[in-house]
Amino acid sequence: MSPNRRDFIRFVVAGAVASGCPMEAALFAVPAAAAPAIEGEENKICHQVRDGKVFSRPAASANQDVVIVGGGISGLTAAYLLQKRAFLLLEKEPHFGGNAYLMEYQGQAYATGSAFADNEVAVAFAKEIGLEPLPVNNFDPTIVNGEFVADTWGDGIDKLPYPPTVREAFKKFRKELLAVDFKKREQELFNIPFTDLLKDYPPEIKLWWDGFGASSWGARSEDTAAALAVSQLQWMAAPDRKDDRYTWPGGLGALSKHLVDVLQPKHAERMQTGATIVAVTPEKNAVNVTYMQATELKTVSAKAVIMATPKFITRRVVEGIPEKQDEAMQQMRYIPYALVNLIFDKEVYRKGYDNWCPGNSFTDFIVADWVIRNQPGYHPKYNILSCYTPLPEEERRLLLTEPSARKLAGDVLKDFQKLLPATNVDPIEVHLYRRGHPMYMATPGLYTKVQPLLRAPLDRVFFANTDSEGPISSTTQAITGGRRVAQEVEHRLAGRHAPEVRDRPVFAG
Repeated sequence: MSPNRRDFIRFVVAGAVASGCPMEAALFAVPAAAAPAIEGEENKICHQVRDGKVFSRPAASANQDVVIVGGGISGLTAAYLLQKRAFLLLEKEPHFGGNAYLMEYQGQAYATGSAFADNEVAVAFAKEIGLEPLPVNNFDPTIVNGEFVADTWGDGIDKLPYPPTVREAFKKFRKELLAVDFKKREQELFNIPFTDLLKDYPPEIKLWWDGFGASSWGARSEDTAAALAVSQLQWMAAPDRKDDRYTWPGGLGALSKHLVDVLQPKHAERMQTGATIVAVTPEKNAVNVTYMQATELKTVSAKAVIMATPKFITRRVVEGIPEKQDEAMQQMRYIPYALVNLIFDKEVYRKGYDNWCPGNSFTDFIVADWVIRNQPGYHPKYNILSCYTPLPEEERRLLLTEPSARKLAGDVLKDFQKLLPATNVDPIEVHLYRRGHPMYMATPGLYTKVQPLLRAPLDRVFFANTDSEGPISSTTQAITGGRRVAQEVEHRLAGRHAPEVRDRPVFAG
């Protein structure tokens, strides 16, 4: 695409990229000369918390049964289950949803993060709150070397546009991993890197899984616990397989939005955004939570506190975390992640739902309206394609500034336009949503050795968030964590200690 063509495409950039802090929610449009400066929230308070600054802590101005810190799916789930309690939900962003946040363009929804649910836990919870899941029914295709291949690891494996020797290697690899006795080798596979199983295979196979792993569980092959890739391939290539994934336009953001819509009519005054936590201080008979809202420091006292926040934030604000638990939290690694939505005013692509594109600046892209595209009477004005763009840890800086963020979005667009002849089309807008630390890396040993330590309650402080559950950062695990801590809190408020936190020896997939 020539620079002149790009100059007439409007770019929109938003998202939180700082260390657990709200940041730019800004628009900048081309031509570049007319682009306004990025408008963003002040990060000074967040960075001071990160760097260990101790803030003044005013006396508690209110008392609650439960304070829930973090308004993503995990925190929202806990709030939903604790509605009979006097709860206060505090979220640092100007909106709820966390990594499952829905946005719209001219009335058409698109995702900024979590795409679909693939476990009965999330599906059952959606139904429980009155949101009917919509089936995906499309095994993942791959677009490589200018060709579209449906059902990559199923019937499509014989059609991959590689030399015959490479294609045969793909088939051999599939056969070998299907033969793995997962239940028997589960503990071993969770503790070794996936690259141990990729030895002696051509680089094209690693390249495919590098993209899949980075997008799905935050880690490329050398940093991936082998169990995740084995279980995923066994699902994708099983003879009796069924695509049991569900979603909505806007991805899992539709679920968080519906949860907010359920809660706010009765509890709006108990759900606060723009609240940045600076300290969580356990006392003898309560826990004090100090937070900054606008320019005012406030403290609220609670009988119990739920930290539905990632552990790199949690360990910086909660006082008194035991040494071994703090060490476990420090072992968590998080990748930066961008999602680039390409908005077209004509049909460009609707051949597959989640399309893998090895070797590009983005790993895969999703058709935003896939699950409603064939509904009677549906006539979309726009074709919105969501390009998932996870980055290596060392490239987090690329999300921090306007020039680098804009270049990243431009690279994604350029690579997308080279995929197939039909995709060489200019969008009318490019929307980049960026997050600095949204997804933890599913590294060897994390699920079996580290995460069991993360979940242990600290008397009246309870730890939720998807990174407490594992083995994959997902909405299913966020809901599971929300349910667990809600039960633990109920036990504690009833005068009983929380149920014993046990290891999770079985991976449900």
